[in-house]
Amino acid sequence: AIAKALGRDPSTIGRELRRNTDRDAGYTPAKAQSKADQRCWRGARLDRDQALRNKVLDLLGRGWSPEQVAGRLKTQAGQRRVSHESIYRFIYAQLRRSNDGAWRNYLPRAKARRGRRGRKGGSGVKTFRNRVSIEERPASAASRRSAGHWQADLMAFSRYGQNILVAHERSSRFLLLARQTTKAAASTVRRLARWLGALPRSLRRSMTFDNGTEFALHHRLNDWLGIKTYFCDPHSPWQKGGIENAIGRMRRSLPRKTDLATLPIAAIQAAVARYNNTPRKCLGWKTPAEAFSQHLKPLHLECESTSPPSRGTRTEVRFLIT
Repeated sequence: AIAKALGRDPSTIGRELRRNTDRDAGYTPAKAQSKADQRCWRGARLDRDQALRNKVLDLLGRGWSPEQVAGRLKTQAGQRRVSHESIYRFIYAQLRRSNDGAWRNYLPRAKARRGRRGRKGGSGVKTFRNRVSIEERPASAASRRSAGHWQADLMAFSRYGQNILVAHERSSRFLLLARQTTKAAASTVRRLARWLGALPRSLRRSMTFDNGTEFALHHRLNDWLGIKTYFCDPHSPWQKGGIENAIGRMRRSLPRKTDLATLPIAAIQAAVARYNNTPRKCLGWKTPAEAFSQHLKPLHLECESTSPPSRGTRTEVRFLIT
């Protein structure tokens, strides 16, 4: 009677009941559909195709992103294709099945879970005294045409409480680094004041921060040295891109996993000296130290003579770090 009402063969109805009836609950549409779907699934594309899986994993191992892999395969005639979404699903499925965290290293950011990571805590915008938005910063600071406009940030490391305070001069790209034993605002502002207080007034015009609480006492720089301070918009560190780029370069010598407790101060000084004495295309192939020294009295610089293995002596300029 069911087959006649549905316009199907009776054997079709009988086969459906034999395959998808639950012993305890009988035949229910939801469970029947679930059982049918389980029989139809044959595994992900990369689970079934060994050659394609090896090709994809090889390219991921070279540092390619899933999107780059998928796009490249589309351009190669006769090559099997797979979407970047299928690659992501395959990698995360392997993480769940094998419980082996090494699978995440195939992905560009090596994230163990998909999606954006939630932000902890709120913004300190409303609690900062005399906070001035970066939108009010003078055009001369934004254009890098005049010296004396700085940016500051903390370079954090994986071990709790280990940080390096970084100050970046926008015009010359000159960099200052110092290890911080605490993120307290008082300690941070004293270090910045010690650095900038030794400079001529023309080289301490402004400083830009993000909204970290370590910069809550920024107004003291204005009180002590007459330095104007500005803040990026909340969650917008890209607005001080100069120092973000500088910190990224310093990560080559000081990766996040570095243990500062076992790292001698000479190693940090060597890293910042290497940065400040590397030619930059944006400076006409001058080094940041050379560009900065044009605005600085000789009293504030020390010169060191070094002898590279294959060439004669040369002079490097290194800012005195306390």
